[in-house]
Amino acid sequence: MSASTASPVRLTALDAPGQPTPSPELEDLYRGFERELLVPLWTEIGDLMPASPRPQAVAHRWRWAGLVELARRSGALVPVGRGGERRAIALANPGLGGAPFATPTLWAAIQYLNPREDAPVHRHTQHAFRFVVEGEGVWTVVDGDPVAMRRGDFLLTPGWSFHGHHNQAEVPMAWLDGLDIPFVHYTGSTFFEFGPEEVNDRSTPARSRAERLWSHPGLRPVALPGSRPSSPIAAYRWEHTDAALADQLALEVEGHPGVVEPGHAAVRYTNPTTGGDVMPTIRAEMHRLRPGVRTATRREVGSAVWQVFDGAGRVRVGEQEWAVERGDLVVVPSWAPLTLTADTRLDLFRFADTPIFERLYADRVQLEGAPR
Repeated sequence: MSASTASPVRLTALDAPGQPTPSPELEDLYRGFERELLVPLWTEIGDLMPASPRPQAVAHRWRWAGLVELARRSGALVPVGRGGERRAIALANPGLGGAPFATPTLWAAIQYLNPREDAPVHRHTQHAFRFVVEGEGVWTVVDGDPVAMRRGDFLLTPGWSFHGHHNQAEVPMAWLDGLDIPFVHYTGSTFFEFGPEEVNDRSTPARSRAERLWSHPGLRPVALPGSRPSSPIAAYRWEHTDAALADQLALEVEGHPGVVEPGHAAVRYTNPTTGGDVMPTIRAEMHRLRPGVRTATRREVGSAVWQVFDGAGRVRVGEQEWAVERGDLVVVPSWAPLTLTADTRLDLFRFADTPIFERLYADRVQLEGAPR
């Protein structure tokens, strides 16, 4: 920013507490600050250090049916190839000035691939995942390892991994992409590199090599390196997630602990080499609510995106409440109060930027007004 485009220093009112008395000398001092690109803290402290978070992002809901229809139309008009790279349509939070960001740290998009179509290979420093609400027939190939994508699967593309997609089916497929693009963008740490024009392994195995090595409960290969920043598991399959949620709720009925709250089961996808989150900047979970359950209201530092996997219910964020059904997406800004209500059995996928704030020791959670 040059001196000519610097924002003017705000002159404070005569009766503003802790502020100097306006005068020609004070105004001249402030003009000097502007020329030297300086801003005095005493004029900005209320915005920079509020009593609680005031995120620019706002709560918002996107209907899956509308997203899929626009993606389908894009599939007929927009090619996939070098230059555009992906037919991905990002959620643009209304509070972020038109930026293609769901929150200041998280990117969410619907990606659409036509029958027999390829998305070319590339890699980037941003961490990415795919979550499949419906459909199958696409394989994502991560560092040369083909990974099948099916309904309910959560699939990882760790940062700086070469990856492309190919659709072997006779029907199109759409899925949710999640990345930490805004965080990497704002921190100026992006690197990007093209790979081959076409996916190098077009085989269609039921299980990837990474799954065959790492997806055995409680077991890990001794011969491979130790802790990794991102999980080596290529795909967390729905049948395992579904069974874990069902078992939690069944054990609750039998009187054993394990659920988040009555009628509310949840699991977190984890890195088997550390026990922590699947990626350094992203936390991912799946939640299941029994019909009629209403969760406690929860606030959390950091933002999240929720997607309905199955069922119907309502999501309340602050003063706004929406009816939601399969595929619908809701953004929850930092420190916004969230309450979920299940009309039917309700399964929801959630991803959040929590690991960033935990590493900065800035995380905070409040449940029904009681900090913990």
